[in-house]
Amino acid sequence: MKVPAMIAAELRRLTASKMGILALVALVCVPILYGGLYLWANQDPYAKFPDVPVALVVNDEGAPSTSDADDTVNYGEEVADNLLDGNAFDWQRMTADEAAEALREGAVDFMVTIPSDFSAALTSVAGDDPHQARIELDTNDANNYLASSMGTQAVEKIRSSVAEMVGSEAAERLLTGLSDVRDSLITATDGASQLADGATTAATGSTTLADGTSQLAAGTAKLAEGANTLAAGARQVSDGNRQLADVADRAGSAVQQATDALPQVRTDIATVLADQGLTPEEIDQVLAKLDPLGSRLQEGNTKVQAAVGKVDQLAAGAASLASGASDLASGAGTVASGAAAANDGAAQLRDGLGTLRDGIGTLRDGLSSGVDKIPASTPQLRTLQADTIADPVKVSSEKLASAEDYGAGLAPFFAALSAWIGIYALFLIVKPISRRAVTALHSPIRITLAGWMTPAMLGAVQMVGLMGVLAIALGFTFNHPLGTLGVLVFASATFAAIILALNVWLGSVGQFLGLVLMVLQLVTAGGTFPWQTLPAPLAALHHVLPLGYVVDAMRQLMYGGNLARAGWDLAVLGVWLLGALLLAMIGVTRMTHKRTLRDLQPSLIG
Repeated sequence: MKVPAMIAAELRRLTASKMGILALVALVCVPILYGGLYLWANQDPYAKFPDVPVALVVNDEGAPSTSDADDTVNYGEEVADNLLDGNAFDWQRMTADEAAEALREGAVDFMVTIPSDFSAALTSVAGDDPHQARIELDTNDANNYLASSMGTQAVEKIRSSVAEMVGSEAAERLLTGLSDVRDSLITATDGASQLADGATTAATGSTTLADGTSQLAAGTAKLAEGANTLAAGARQVSDGNRQLADVADRAGSAVQQATDALPQVRTDIATVLADQGLTPEEIDQVLAKLDPLGSRLQEGNTKVQAAVGKVDQLAAGAASLASGASDLASGAGTVASGAAAANDGAAQLRDGLGTLRDGIGTLRDGLSSGVDKIPASTPQLRTLQADTIADPVKVSSEKLASAEDYGAGLAPFFAALSAWIGIYALFLIVKPISRRAVTALHSPIRITLAGWMTPAMLGAVQMVGLMGVLAIALGFTFNHPLGTLGVLVFASATFAAIILALNVWLGSVGQFLGLVLMVLQLVTAGGTFPWQTLPAPLAALHHVLPLGYVVDAMRQLMYGGNLARAGWDLAVLGVWLLGALLLAMIGVTRMTHKRTLRDLQPSLIG
């Protein structure tokens, strides 16, 4: 009996009755139903998030605006409006008590609370007690564990959006302030330029002033020297005139005394003459001779007294001149000292104004440099800058290979798992090896091929049906549809060889081990989380068991990935296929040469 005949005989056995046909059809449909229903249920769960009920509690009392003291802000209400408009979830505004009750009863999956001091905390950065604002998340894992994860992600998005909004406002205020500072710096630069020009003029004038005061100091020094000489001469003249006045006074006094004594002298002469016996006539004659001398004496006295008065006036004038000359010398000395001090001050002023001029020039240059370092801006530019500061990083995502949605991302894993489940289910009714053929043919190769090809062909039918459901009913797209189908068919044939070998060697125990092997591959294939997250022993199995290679090959072909990797995955599956068939042939060979007690006992399965 040839291989096709053995396959046909097995198919006739399976379809010999209506119940057999029904069982065969049902088992063929197992992977189609399993893979199709699971992927249908999980095709795009993210699109259903707007149907997830979430409680929103807004207790924010608002706060004074940091930009306008007469205005108030309420960031809590802004956040609530954005959440309701965004429709990311089925947000339901409630009171705190209502939300807590709804969370306990399972009416909502989680609740988000914006506390009363939310706005006050966000604006506290402008005060002396800055602190972070809080957003409260309450979950109930008794409702759904994944809802807690969704709630955490939702609150993180709220936090980042609020931080971006508040950061944008703060940055815009800062940039507006910098713009005002720039305008003030421009005004200050203009003023500093004018001040620098004035300082230069003042420095030039101070140099001229210093030169003038230097000449003044030299002149007043000479003046003081001349005044001192004049004062010394005036004192000498005054002293000489004083001596002359003293002599004149004594002479004048003597002449005056002689003049004053003249009448008495005349009388005394007359008396002496009378005593001599002269007659009055003789006496008169003698006195007549003397009277002209008295007249001349009186005239001389008058002239002498006038001359003495003039000499006294000359002495007084000389004394006044000496005193004035002394005062002049003293004043000239004071003026000379003042001129010298003025010269020193003018020199210091000149040096100080030079330093001031240099300093003002440095100030002007610094202000101008500061203006250049603060870019000019417009309200529109400041808004763009503030938005960039608040959210400086934009993620640019590029996929070398892309799955269109969540369901498409899971499809390789569940399709591969469906292939194993389908083959496992078929071996519940398909005989791994025909006992009659073993007894009659003694041909391990043909017997093994017939035992393998029957479930392999039925598995191919399963995979074609599954591929139709994925592509037509669920609308998944495939970059390489025929290649993807080929991987599924080849994987089903490989799984058929593995389960055949288990059944040949271990019978019903081998069939059970096929279930155990499915569970191991379920957790090690890396179909959901990356295989690197597995514990080390399970991660090691990922590199050995075939299901992980089926998943990887399907991803490469379905999403448009690396075809060379898919080829390597198929090569590994080929090793499993050939190894399993070889192991099954060895088992069949053993059956053709001897029988064991287990061969004579009926199997628990099939």
